[in-house]
Amino acid sequence: MLELEARPQASQAMRYLSPVIAAALTALCGLVFSAAIGLDPLDAFHAFFIAPIDDLYGLGELGVKAAPLMLIATGLAIGFRANIWNIGAEGQLTFGAVFGGGLALYFYDSESAWLLPAIIVAGALGGMAWAAVPAFLRTRFNTNEILVSLMLNYVAVLFLSYLVHGPWRDPEGFNFPESRLFPDAAIIPVILDDTRLHLGLPIALAVVALGWIFVRKSFIGYQMRVAGLSDGAALYAGFDRKRMVWI
Repeated sequence: MLELEARPQASQAMRYLSPVIAAALTALCGLVFSAAIGLDPLDAFHAFFIAPIDDLYGLGELGVKAAPLMLIATGLAIGFRANIWNIGAEGQLTFGAVFGGGLALYFYDSESAWLLPAIIVAGALGGMAWAAVPAFLRTRFNTNEILVSLMLNYVAVLFLSYLVHGPWRDPEGFNFPESRLFPDAAIIPVILDDTRLHLGLPIALAVVALGWIFVRKSFIGYQMRVAGLSDGAALYAGFDRKRMVWI
């Protein structure tokens, strides 16, 4: 008789194969559903997996979309190492955009070389400010950061919607809910001709590398990894759990 028995720990091979198997099964299910509704599975496969990367512009678009996701994922992964479950990345990204975009709109006629760095810093501070809300509630009142950070996503998106429908609406935009265009000094430089791929991608890659160094090589990263494995061990070692939440 066959019995299912849990492994003491996941094998090294399955640790790397699991995402590949999950992606393959997802693609297979998609092809089956495409055939079930009368679409050519090969056309669907091409549209999803080949068309986005079959020219230079498509590759550039992937880079444009990947850069902010890489920044978000790096920040979340650091918290996850300490069993701190921040589910508010969308809201924090949105509020960062509000801070950075607000600065760009305030100086919409500026040509200063310092404007873009200031916008980047403002965006980071905006995201940090929004993340500070669930962090404060967790450390002060022991609230569940999953629920709080998740609900704040909707607040941030609605607040941005209010801004573009109201005080930030372009006065020359024919009443469409959009802000005025940012000045050239507020735009990240493009690094690949005939695409929109910009300097944000190499910056995001550098942040990923720095995040890995922080988690694996710094003492604070070590504390976070210990806390993620065992709260009791972290408490016994005298590690400050509240400090980790704020980080």
